Amino acid sequence: MRRRTRALAGALAAAVLVPLAACSSESGPPTLQWYINPDNGGQVEIAKRCTAAADGKYRIITSILPRDAAAQREQLARRLAAKDSSIDIMSLDPPFIPELAEPGFLAPMPSDVADKVTQDVVQGAIDGATWKGKLVAVPFWANTQLLWYRKSVAKEAGLDPSSKPVTWQQIMEAAADQKKFLGVQGTKAESLTVWINALIEGAGGHILTNPEAPADELKLGLETDAGKDAATIIGGIGRKGLGGPGLPTADENASMTLFQGNRGSFMVNWPFVWSATNAAVEAGTLDKSLVDDIGWGLYPQTVEGKDSRPPYGGINLGVGAFSKHTDLAYQATECIVGVDNQAYYFATNGNPPSNTKAYDDDAVKKAFPMADVIRESLQKAAPRPQTPYYNEVSTGLQETWYPPASVNPLTTPRTSTDLITAVLDGRKLL
Repeated sequence: MRRRTRALAGALAAAVLVPLAACSSESGPPTLQWYINPDNGGQVEIAKRCTAAADGKYRIITSILPRDAAAQREQLARRLAAKDSSIDIMSLDPPFIPELAEPGFLAPMPSDVADKVTQDVVQGAIDGATWKGKLVAVPFWANTQLLWYRKSVAKEAGLDPSSKPVTWQQIMEAAADQKKFLGVQGTKAESLTVWINALIEGAGGHILTNPEAPADELKLGLETDAGKDAATIIGGIGRKGLGGPGLPTADENASMTLFQGNRGSFMVNWPFVWSATNAAVEAGTLDKSLVDDIGWGLYPQTVEGKDSRPPYGGINLGVGAFSKHTDLAYQATECIVGVDNQAYYFATNGNPPSNTKAYDDDAVKKAFPMADVIRESLQKAAPRPQTPYYNEVSTGLQETWYPPASVNPLTTPRTSTDLITAVLDGRKLL
C-alpha cells in the first residue's frame, strides 16, 4: 500500500529506543508472555488458571501495559515494528486492531481456533475483532454503555426506560424540566469519540463509510443527517448546561459522581458504575437510598423509533506475529476466553463477557442484576470505525467536536470532515 499510517511509521523509526523483553529460558515448559491492560488482578489470576490447565505444555506470565489506551497502543506498535518475539499474547483495545493487523503484526488465526472462540459470542465483539473479513483477534471481554437513571426522576417525567426505549430528546427535556444534570462524557478524550460514534450509528450513519480504504480514499459520513443529529444532541446538552458545569472535563468517573449527586438524573456509562456505587455505599460515603433509586435500560435512541447502537468497548486478545510459540499462544487464548474464566472476570473485575453463556453464571447475576440488559446491549452495539487510521480520525473528532457547547449541526460536521481529510492527506498535522 502506497501510504502507511503515520503512527506506525513513527513506531518504526522509534523502535530502536524501546527495550525488548529479555528472552525467557526454555529449559522447562515454553513461557508465553501476555501483555495485559491494568485491572484488579483478574488477568493475572486467569493466567495462573490456564497455566495449571495446560498441565506442563506451557506457562503464562503477565506484563502490565500502561493505563492509558493510547500509550498501550504506542508501546505495542513500536515493539511489534521491531519484531519483538517476546510478545506472545496481548490485550488489545478494539479500535487499534486494524492498525496492527494491516502490516502483519498479528499472527494469522487458525480456522479451528476462530470457530471455537466465536461460538456464542456477541456480534459486536466479533465485529470488533475482524479486519477485512477475517477474525484477527480473539474476543475476550466486551463492554457497552447502558442508560442509568434515577427512578424518581424518570417517574416524574413519565418515562420507564426499563420497559420502553427512550430518546436523547426525552431525557434532555426531563433533565431540563426538573433542573437536573445528565451524566455524559464531554472531555477531550477517547470517551468523546465513543459518544459521537454511538449517536451517529444510532441515527443510521457511520463516521467512515469505507473504513478499509487507504488514507487518501477514506470517506467520512459526518456531513449527513446522522452527523447533524449527533451534533444537535451534543451541542444542545452543552449549550443548555445539561451536562453540568464540569462537562468539558467530564470523563466516566466524573459523570458517575455527577449522577450520584443531588442533581443526578440520567447517565450513559459502562457497567463499572454499579459496582463502584455499591462499594461507596459499603464504605459509608453514599447512602443506600441512592442504589435503591437507580434503574437501567438500553442506550437512548438518537432518532425516535430507530434502535440505538450502544458503544462497544472491551478487550480482545492478539497473538504476536513474531512469537516463537504462536500455536501454543492460540491454545492459551482459548483457555483465557473460556466461559468460566469470562464469568469469573465479570463477577470479580466488572468486565462483561463477550460470550453470551457466561451471563447465566450465578455469581454474575448476583454481582450484576442488569446482566441480561448488558448482554442485549452488546448484541446491538456498534464498534468505532475499524481503520488503520483510527488515531487520526479519533483525534480529529476530538479537536472539532469540543467543547460540547461549541458543537453546531450546521458547521461542526463540515469542519470535522475538512480537518480529518487534510490530516489524512498530509496537509495538516494534529
